[in-house]
Amino acid sequence: AWTAVGGDVLKIEAIRINGKGVLQLTGSLGDVMKESARIALSVVKTLIDEGKITVDHSIIPLSPAERESDIPLDASEVYKRFDLHIHVPDGATPKDGPSAGIAMSTVIASILTNKKVRADIAMTGEVSLTGNVLPIGGLKEKLIAAHRAGMKLALIPQKNFDRDLSDIPDEVKAAIEIVGVSRIEEVLSRLLIDG
Repeated sequence: AWTAVGGDVLKIEAIRINGKGVLQLTGSLGDVMKESARIALSVVKTLIDEGKITVDHSIIPLSPAERESDIPLDASEVYKRFDLHIHVPDGATPKDGPSAGIAMSTVIASILTNKKVRADIAMTGEVSLTGNVLPIGGLKEKLIAAHRAGMKLALIPQKNFDRDLSDIPDEVKAAIEIVGVSRIEEVLSRLLIDG
């Protein structure tokens, strides 16, 4: 995140709860960040529907009749049968902006596919409804914050990678592998791990 006093690393927590596909957002999020989370959910649903990310069917809650049946469930049932609660801690601090779009997409994909996310990666980038990773502002401050937090890899929008790397201190570039990404599929393939 970009802040008035530099950059900060935001963590995103998520849980899935048996439900009906409701998305709950907490953590003093502004309208743009809430919108970003809703876009991220739609993007992940589309990737599931298109078979671009695989669902662990064993996590989908079944009715007694479905347990007895041999008819396979559609992967979309994973987002229809769970409510998601996404929380960005430090609720007293207001947070807004679209830059957490790829992070929101990653946490939603993680929780719905039952795959873990590597913990040593920072990311920033707006995500469009069609899955494009869009450029953001405040890259220098965000990468310095990632460096201070001990991150080893930072995923950033390809457009920022192409035009803004010269502004990043050499110490940061030496300590963090900085990778430009253009599509959300690239982000998820790097971050989601089995087990």
